[in-house]
Amino acid sequence: MRRRRNSAFVISLAIFMLACASSTNKKPAAMNSQAEKVFPKGTFGYDLAFLKAHQMNFIELKDSVSKASLILSPDLQGRVMTSSSKGPEGKSFGWINYKLIESGKLSPQFNAFGGEERLWFGPEGGPFSIYFGKGKDQIFNNWLVPKEIDTKAFDVVAQTPDSVSFRKEFALANAAGTKLEIGIERNVKILSRADVENDLQLSLDPLLNFVAYQSENILTNKGKETWTEKSGFLSIWLLSMFNPSEKGVVFIPFKTGEEAELGKIVTDDYFGKVPADRLIVNDGVLFFKTDGKHRSKIGLSPKRSLPYCGSYDPENKVLTLLWFSKPEQPAKYVNSKWGKQDDPLSGDAVNSYNDGPVADGSIMGPFYEIESSSPAALLASGEKITHKQRIFHISGDEAQLSQITQKLFHISISEIEQAF
Repeated sequence: MRRRRNSAFVISLAIFMLACASSTNKKPAAMNSQAEKVFPKGTFGYDLAFLKAHQMNFIELKDSVSKASLILSPDLQGRVMTSSSKGPEGKSFGWINYKLIESGKLSPQFNAFGGEERLWFGPEGGPFSIYFGKGKDQIFNNWLVPKEIDTKAFDVVAQTPDSVSFRKEFALANAAGTKLEIGIERNVKILSRADVENDLQLSLDPLLNFVAYQSENILTNKGKETWTEKSGFLSIWLLSMFNPSEKGVVFIPFKTGEEAELGKIVTDDYFGKVPADRLIVNDGVLFFKTDGKHRSKIGLSPKRSLPYCGSYDPENKVLTLLWFSKPEQPAKYVNSKWGKQDDPLSGDAVNSYNDGPVADGSIMGPFYEIESSSPAALLASGEKITHKQRIFHISGDEAQLSQITQKLFHISISEIEQAF
């Protein structure tokens, strides 16, 4: 009986996909409505159908044993658009900007397509920004995201059922007028249960659902000139956009110690001071509310940050973990603050952003982000820097999830859930 139901499901999905392929003349609302007839909005299956209907080129990676799946877009620099731990019927974890995609229109300034892991470069602001032209005031009207990390496709150079590699070469000019010749390679692999258990150094209960993946991002100086503190440099910056929830919380462990030695614990005034009821700093861990209702951002320096953090969605019982590569020896990180800077190499290693309405009441998402960065790429000609990131989505019984957070962070799920 189950085999018959599965066969019927596969046939209906195939018919739907075939219909989508010939739906280029249909209005977006009609295509979206058709997608919802097969899968409800919010599921991985809906997002697969939506991207297909709107003719977005994508690659799906699958774990050979579980139902874990990823959608990646070569047209959007190999970004991970979303993922699922339960296949098409499962919750879709990445935030996707449906309105922008269905509009079919591109902005010359920036296109926030979404995606739960996208490649970016730092610094965003300051004397060596690649987002402002030479001599331009660093204000929003002059901010311009390079098309190479916005709308330009990356080349697919290798692919297997559970991995894919992308590559691209291009040149960018920074605000100092320096031309940076760049080679970027991005390798993404979906992780098996054995991989996850090895990475986390624990056993996953068989009743827990999970999807996890790693990206390896390699930046090469393809030019003849060295990238220096006087001419300019880059960093690899990975931004992960997720769907918010009413009681969602990001938790970030940090190194404890005196400010005289390690500096302040957290930068919390990117868009005005984060209210006290949205950011709590305890002994060794901070909690940041990510409900998509108040625009705010926090950051931790390389001296304070540890190479892992996470978030919890109590409504759907989803634990998200993020690990990133961080050098053992002290390193300099780029400062992305717009405008004049006291030190262009005094930036963050990890950030989190909560979306919310701007002054006119409009909102891009809502979504929330967890972000990681590499050290500054002060590279001689031909040298490389590599930045890795792993994302784990684990869902199920809260007692089982709490065993994971207790072991990794020494905090329980209830402590995270009741932080606010």
